Amino acid sequence: MSKKLFINNRRQVVDKLGVDVLVLTAYDKVQQTNDGAAPFVQESNFWWLTGIEQPGWKLLIDSKSGEVALVAPQLSDIEKVFDSYLTPEQARAISGIDNFITDNELWQRVAGRTVYTLEPIPRGAYSFALNPAPGKLHKKLTSRAQAVKNARPVLAKLRAIKQPEELAMMQQAIDLTIEAFNHAKQRLQQYSTEAELAAEFTYRFMKQEAKHAYEPIVASDKNACTLHYTANNAPLHNGYILLDIGAKFGGYNADITRTYGFGTLTQRQKDIHAAVRQAEAEIIALLKPGLRVKDYILQVDEIMQKHLITLGLMKNKDDKDNYRKYFPHSVSHGLGVDVHDSLGAPEEFQPGMVLTVEPGIYIPEERIGVRIEDDILITKNGHKNLSAKLSTES
Repeated sequence: MSKKLFINNRRQVVDKLGVDVLVLTAYDKVQQTNDGAAPFVQESNFWWLTGIEQPGWKLLIDSKSGEVALVAPQLSDIEKVFDSYLTPEQARAISGIDNFITDNELWQRVAGRTVYTLEPIPRGAYSFALNPAPGKLHKKLTSRAQAVKNARPVLAKLRAIKQPEELAMMQQAIDLTIEAFNHAKQRLQQYSTEAELAAEFTYRFMKQEAKHAYEPIVASDKNACTLHYTANNAPLHNGYILLDIGAKFGGYNADITRTYGFGTLTQRQKDIHAAVRQAEAEIIALLKPGLRVKDYILQVDEIMQKHLITLGLMKNKDDKDNYRKYFPHSVSHGLGVDVHDSLGAPEEFQPGMVLTVEPGIYIPEERIGVRIEDDILITKNGHKNLSAKLSTES
């Protein structure tokens, strides 16, 4: 990704901050086991403003003075031997930032000022531990600045509208994913385990210098009823295989799901797949700029309830318990630097937003799970399915 994108992103932030300061930190390295670090993934707001994919860095944007500066991590000689790191020259080439300051100079810049940073996410919002770096920075800023404000809403609204360079990179990630899906589908009957199928995607992504955007889901039989199934270690059974997989390329993600038939299918399985496929087409057709998010959710509910009633899984529209039993997740989320990118809590959809559409029907007692997911760009006049080249047929 060109440093011009990061420079432009910083200019957008300056326009929003007025005379205040923004301070962000890269994520820390975290332990995976014993003395081994987990694979590093950068904090997405920090990456969106700098392009830097190394831990320990900090960013200062002072809207009043116009200063933009990086703070490099202080690394020992031993750390430099064992781990990859950026020199100031490399950081400058990636980010387009020429100014480097020390930690002490950073704290001098924020003293007595109103500072924006990432407010810690409330404990319990997720079932996993969060990277500690943003929280540690927030605590230090609170003790040094006059006031500390949450930068998440401002950054989310800016990031929600994708620039042409971002859309081009997302399309490359999507196209790589489509290529891998088509290759795997052509050979589907040759695989015997979920692991073999998952490995095919990993190989094809790495061959193109891409990564998995998230842990791949390759779920056969009843495993498809576990929404975030990632064990990927069971034999393939007659019926459906749910594949929820996306490539990450140039900092941007794809997120695509298809459900393919393996071996012999029953008519019931075919009917469920046909219902999800039709529902997805109906939901995508709703999307356009100006559509209120609340209205979209209500219309999605009507579509999904109609199909669940037809399949005998709901008695009527008032049968809410069975509705959420068989369709237990949201139908859409934003997509971009994060797989679940924030859309900035908009009242209505706007041109430049990218979101998924992913209806699914999951019936544990019948050992059937079907989901179909595409990546949709809101355009000036409607929408564009960025993953439309990949057939939704089973």
